[in-house]
Amino acid sequence: MSTALSTDSSGPRAAAKVPSKVPAAENTLRILKLLASRRGPMAASQIASSLDLPRSSVYHLLGVMEANGFVLHLHEEQRYGLGISAFELSSAYSRQEPLSRLGRPLLASLVDAIGESAHLAVLHGRDVLYIVEERAKNRPSLVTDVGVRLPSHLTASGRAILAALPKSQVRALYPNTAAFSARHEVEGAIMKYSSLSSHLDRVRQRGYATEHGEVTPGFGSIAAAVTDHTGWPTAAVAVTFLEDKLAPEGWPALAARVQKAADELSVRIHGRPTK
Repeated sequence: MSTALSTDSSGPRAAAKVPSKVPAAENTLRILKLLASRRGPMAASQIASSLDLPRSSVYHLLGVMEANGFVLHLHEEQRYGLGISAFELSSAYSRQEPLSRLGRPLLASLVDAIGESAHLAVLHGRDVLYIVEERAKNRPSLVTDVGVRLPSHLTASGRAILAALPKSQVRALYPNTAAFSARHEVEGAIMKYSSLSSHLDRVRQRGYATEHGEVTPGFGSIAAAVTDHTGWPTAAVAVTFLEDKLAPEGWPALAARVQKAADELSVRIHGRPTK
């Protein structure tokens, strides 16, 4: 049976427009993508139903994938999960730093357009880790250099990512007040979960996150999340600037530019824009 994915990302059942010339290879990839999108292992019958494939074909493909380490058969549960070979592919992806490579030219273009510094960050535990820094000409140096980690609840980058996570995940990251810290005394500092939750609700409503001097006094930041094909936030694009150089009414226009860069990076990693 020849079953192909369409270019529509609406789901594994998306209608095929052009029949695949190598259906076995394509269906193998579809199974891997399906397993990667789920929080836990799946029964073969579930896989067949989700992808609209014959059970016999699914069992055959799973057998080959299991023999090569790409899936693991959990005999007691009669389910299949991703295997060590799939993990090795993920590790290779990280080693090759594709997110940094794809993001750097977009940030460079953003910096050229707005004349302010920009950076790309990923979530690492409760911190954000900066993986790309593009410094604007004649702008002061920032603490957000490559390799620097900062508490996510203090930064625009972290808030953009946290706002795109399920609320239960955010709560797990911030189970008590001991999880919160501050770098400087600022008005309205986020030091408890209820404050963080309310702030993230506002981020979700407007589509971008902000920060006002919590990292470095006098500097503001605007950030937007980069999301993968499931809508999961993989990173955030942010710009940082001297707050006295940008009037409050100018923030939404700058945010639109940041969102555009984040959405373009989402598309480049085969994800989907936040809006």
